[in-house]
Amino acid sequence: MTDSPNSTDAQAAPEGPELKHVVEALVFASQKPISAKEIAAALRGAAEAAKEDPVAQRFAKTKEDAIIDAIDALSEDYRAAGHAFEIRETVAGWQLVTAPAFARWLRQLFPEAKPAKLSAPALETLAIIAYRQPTTRADLEAVRGVSVDGVMQTLLDRQLIRIAGRADIPGRPLLYETTTHFMEHFGLRSLDELPNAGELRRAANALVEASAQEKPAESESAPAENAAPAGETTPAQDAPPAENSAPAEEASSSQETPPEEPTPQS
Repeated sequence: MTDSPNSTDAQAAPEGPELKHVVEALVFASQKPISAKEIAAALRGAAEAAKEDPVAQRFAKTKEDAIIDAIDALSEDYRAAGHAFEIRETVAGWQLVTAPAFARWLRQLFPEAKPAKLSAPALETLAIIAYRQPTTRADLEAVRGVSVDGVMQTLLDRQLIRIAGRADIPGRPLLYETTTHFMEHFGLRSLDELPNAGELRRAANALVEASAQEKPAESESAPAENAAPAGETTPAQDAPPAENSAPAEEASSSQETPPEEPTPQS
């Protein structure tokens, strides 16, 4: 007795790809970041377009939570395999990008694609908008103490900020806020990821410490207004480090020791 064609086809039919591989294909093919909602819509659309295809029907009712779990599984697979690319979440969705460790070689492949840098005034203005948005031009000038006309136009041209409406105050001035491009440019998924005051203070202190370490040893002595006489500016080779000599100088100055008295021996 032979099996019917239908039963043979059913046994031989492949189960099809896993959900994470379908998601991977959609993220890879998308020319822009793709969200979980868009991926779910693509899965439903495929099922509607091929109602007789059991593989397509398997993912017709996939929820966004399952899609996010599949993306997490893909990310873990990439890390475990040591791939040169990764799947990254942006404010607009997920996309496949090259790992930052390979940036130095990619710059050689695209030497003309140099990111345009913002000036310090433009960065300051952008930071104020990011933390106080929506805000008016007058508020920005009150914080910075200078006119912001030029930098505002630069930020608008770069699509880092946009006009969010008008303030409900006399004169109805324009309100400004950051854009989706701003968050994509700085790698933010939401404004909640902006660093708080404590994090900014620690980052500033780290920059100051790094700058101090790069200066020559003689520049690490006390400030100019508290500096010792010219004959004492160059310590002997066996003298203690600069950070230990500063307290001694401060102690001598606090006791109003005349300059003629010898300095403490090392």
